[in-house]
Amino acid sequence: MWLQSGGESKNYVFELCSRVTPQNSEVNLEKHVVCEPCGPTVSGGFDQEHRQVVLCENNIYSQGCMNDTLTHELIHAYDYCRANMEWNNLEHLACTEIRAASLSGECFFWKETFARLKFGWKAHHQVCARERAIKSILCVKDITEAEATRAVDSVFVKCFQDTVPFERVPP
Repeated sequence: MWLQSGGESKNYVFELCSRVTPQNSEVNLEKHVVCEPCGPTVSGGFDQEHRQVVLCENNIYSQGCMNDTLTHELIHAYDYCRANMEWNNLEHLACTEIRAASLSGECFFWKETFARLKFGWKAHHQVCARERAIKSILCVKDITEAEATRAVDSVFVKCFQDTVPFERVPP
């Protein structure tokens, strides 16, 4: 219900849906988005084998959470379609996680300040995108925090500046 009622109000979701698949064919939300129970540490994922976004029905607690998770995972789907990603390549994974954290709304100032009580003005968005990318990698890969940090730091500048398919980081 949230997917159908809230998606239209979230322009970024539909912008991504229109660009995710080759030849700009439409994404069918009923086919390409599935809801499943997940472990406690994730709210969604992109299944490259089935080319589906997975929303974790047991961890999505609001319309806003669903919108942000769907946007985050559609950025992974977009990167998979446009960049010929290798999910086992830590630098590829780091890049898509940086982009997803930056472009999905996870690091918007108001969310970090008022929802997570993380205060800071200088380079706030960059710091958040870096931290969230590292955390995301640690959720899906069995590696050390130092390895995840090295992967993120090695591609951060290039991937943080990449806002495609948007002209800039969405407000």
